[in-house]
This record gives sequence, C-alpha cells and structure tokens, in this order.
Amino acid sequence: MTLFNWFKRDKKEYPEFWQNYLSYFDSKFDNNKEKRFVIFDTETTGLDFRKDVVLSIGAVGIIKNSIVVNDYLELFLDQNIFKKESVPIHGILKAGKENKLTEEKAIIQFVNFINGATLVGHHVSFDIKMINEALRRMDLGRLKNQSMDTDKMYQKFKVLQEDQHTGLDELCVIFKIPKSDRHTATGDAFITALLFLKLKSKLKNK
Repeated sequence: MTLFNWFKRDKKEYPEFWQNYLSYFDSKFDNNKEKRFVIFDTETTGLDFRKDVVLSIGAVGIIKNSIVVNDYLELFLDQNIFKKESVPIHGILKAGKENKLTEEKAIIQFVNFINGATLVGHHVSFDIKMINEALRRMDLGRLKNQSMDTDKMYQKFKVLQEDQHTGLDELCVIFKIPKSDRHTATGDAFITALLFLKLKSKLKNK
C-alpha cells in the first residue's frame, strides 16, 4: 500500500450534507452575498446538555433587517427520552400528533437550513450546545457559525454587567412584543427575531 493510499483511507469521509455545510466556511466561499441571520430556539427535556435531548427546533431567517416570511423551519423529534415534568413548559407530548423525526434526520434538516448564517438566540449558547451534542452522537464536528445572544445585546444596550441577565418574558414587556406561542420553539424563535431587530436598531443608533 502506497503512502498516498494510506492517507486517503485514513481520512474521514463525512456525509454529503456535512461536507456541504463545511463548504460555507471555506476561504473560497463567496462572502459577498447578503448577510443572513437565523434566529432559532430549541425545546428540550431539561437543561443538562450532556443528558437531555432536543424535542423541537424552531427557526426563522432574517435578511436586510426583515423577517423572511417563507424562510422558517419547525421540527419535532422522537422522544426517546421522556420527562413528564417538562411537559407543562413546552407542551410536547410523547404521543402527540406532530410529525416527529429521528434526531439524525432533524439535525440534517437544521444544518441544511442554517448553512453559513449567523445564529441568534436568547441564551443561544445553550441551544448551540444541545445541537452540538446531537452532532457528536452522529460522529460529526461542532457548528462553526458565528452567533449572537439577545441577552448580551441588551446588556450592551443598557450597559449592564455580564452577570445581569434579563429573561425573554421581561424583554417582551420592555419592548412591547406580544408573547404568542411562548415556550414553543417556533414561537420563541419568532419572538426572539422581533427582539433581535429592535435591539439591532437601537445599538446601531446608540
């Protein structure tokens, strides 16, 4: 066996969807396209990203300071782990009527949706960790997208300390954002998108 063939065999072959995703972060990729933000949220079985899993993912796209109406994603995942104590929070039943996907299929759809966009969320690091854990179970790498946290944006706007956190409900009241479909992944993603646009505008004019 030649040295070239040994290296070729040893190199990990990623699935096509992951190769396509990684191409968005290649130095040869055209970065002159309109900047896209994806505001997303996950509903999970709990807050321990090492033990808990994602139940649903909601995401909406923003381009040119506008929510793109047909650029959205809503996914429900099979509940291989079920915690009835979390149902009152997210309202997702194990035997619900939603069309549920395996974790792998849901993550593939999510990765295909976000592409190279900047990810935005309220306390977004948790949601990213949950997705990364799912990717780890698929024997893949971690998300490479840039991210922005609306809590940190508000801290910057109000000149707050890093340990002074503000909940999404409180910010909805402050910025007069209707809390429709609160505590659903898609509802929270849309609420956070409205919050993001308001904070983005205020920081720009500050």
